[in-house]
Amino acid sequence: MKKVIAIITVLGLFTLGMSNVAAQDAAAPAAEATQVDSAAAAPAEESVVEAADVEEEGGIHKVLKQKFIEGGAGFMASVAFCLIFGLALAIERIIYLSLASADTKKLLADVEKAINEGGVEKALEVCRNTRGPVASIFYQGLSRYDEGIDVVEKTITSYGSVQAGLLEKNLSWIGLFIGLAPMLGFMGTVIGMIQAFDKIQQVGDISATVVAGGIKVALLTTVTGLIVAVILQIFYNFILSKIEGLTNDMEDSSISLLDIVVKYNKEHKA
Repeated sequence: MKKVIAIITVLGLFTLGMSNVAAQDAAAPAAEATQVDSAAAAPAEESVVEAADVEEEGGIHKVLKQKFIEGGAGFMASVAFCLIFGLALAIERIIYLSLASADTKKLLADVEKAINEGGVEKALEVCRNTRGPVASIFYQGLSRYDEGIDVVEKTITSYGSVQAGLLEKNLSWIGLFIGLAPMLGFMGTVIGMIQAFDKIQQVGDISATVVAGGIKVALLTTVTGLIVAVILQIFYNFILSKIEGLTNDMEDSSISLLDIVVKYNKEHKA
C-alpha cells in the first residue's frame, strides 16, 4: 500500500506541475498575440520553417501541454486524476495478483507427500511456508482435520470465498474511474459549448472562427475522457482475467486437497 501511495503522490505532483504551467501560459495572452502577428507578417516560407523548428524543439510534450491548456485546466486535470488514481489501483492489483500466483500442482504434490510421511502437522508446515491464497485455504482446511471431513470441506469453502473477495479488492474503484472519466469529459464538452454560444451572443454574429474554436476546445475534454476510459478498461479486463484464473486454481486445488484428506483419513483409520 505504501508503494501505491508513493506512486499516487508522484503522479499528483506531476499533474499539479502541468496545471501550474497551464496557468503561467494563460497569464501571458498579450505576448502570444504579438508573436502571432509577427509570424503572420513574415513570408510563407519562413513561417513553415519556424513551425517546423517549434515542433522539433517541443515535440509531443509541447503538443500535449497545448491541448491540456486548450481543453481547460479544471476538467482536464480532473480527468487526469481519474487516470492517475485508476492506474495506481490497477498496478497495485496486478502486483498483488502476481504475488498470489503459485504452482498449485507442486503445492499439492508437496502436501500429499508431507501428509503421507508426517501426517497433518507436516502438511500444515508446508502450507505455512508457502505464499498465496491457495496455501492459505489449504492451511485453514487442514487445521480443522480433527473435527472431521465435513468441517474441513466447509472451512475450505468459506475461506475460499474470503480469498476470492481479497482478490477482487479495489476493483469497484477502478470501475468508478472508468465510468467517471468520460462523464467528466462530456460535462466539459457541454460547458464548453455553452461558453461558445455565449461568445456568439456577445459578438452578435455567427463567426466560423468563434464556433470552430469553441467546439474544438469543448471536444478535447471528451476525447481525453474516452482515452482514459479505454486505458483503464484494458487494465480492468486484464485484472479480471487474472482473478478468474486464480479462482479456478483455488477451486480445482481445493477439490484435490479434499481427495487427499479423504484418502489419508481412510488409510489412517484402517
